[in-house]
Amino acid sequence: MERESILDARAVWRVFEGTKGPIEVLRGLDLRAAPGEVVVILGASGAGKSTLLHILGTLDTPTKGTVLIRGRDPKECSDRELNRIRNRDIGFVFQFHYLLPEFTALENVMMPAVIGGGPRAGVLERAAKLLRDVGLEERMSHRPAELSGGEQQRVAVARALVNAPAIVLADEPSGNLDDRTSESLHALIMELSRSAGQTFIVVTHKKELLERADRGFVLAEGVLHEIGRGNALSYL
Repeated sequence: MERESILDARAVWRVFEGTKGPIEVLRGLDLRAAPGEVVVILGASGAGKSTLLHILGTLDTPTKGTVLIRGRDPKECSDRELNRIRNRDIGFVFQFHYLLPEFTALENVMMPAVIGGGPRAGVLERAAKLLRDVGLEERMSHRPAELSGGEQQRVAVARALVNAPAIVLADEPSGNLDDRTSESLHALIMELSRSAGQTFIVVTHKKELLERADRGFVLAEGVLHEIGRGNALSYL
């Protein structure tokens, strides 16, 4: 029996206007993800992986097609409802960290929960635990300029998780991490998906996470090719 989907992308197109005509980045793409599922998406540079995540995360709008989050179409939501979905239901790990330079690592992680109106004591406790989980217990009071690129990336991961979102969209979350730290992050992703029922959709160039994931895809020619069905890895 097929599990109920928490995120459902149907026939999604994304077309950009180029100087020499339309550029079709996504071409009728479909993707369904169930609660607690870990989905890994591989793809060559320029294949549209970040574009896809932005659309799934309501940061961009498809040219055609529909994205449903918990059965709701973001295009039909009010601005207030959409902001609530982004704050409570979706966690986003961007390829670039976007940390606030004037705040400490702990304060950066707390920020989404503070904006969402959570009680400060509980937010502080959860943010500190997440920073410990990603190996930054000794760096909580440091500002971004005092952290390495890999440490900043781990702060960004903790920030995406602080509201315990139902869906986490991660764009190269271990791209700036060494092998040991990458493995710890991958283990944390799997633990949260199993224990908290969080859904992870991870864009990465590291094939190691495929061995842990529930499903893997290659994004090529504007659509997703499921790994294990046909020769999807030949697109890389």
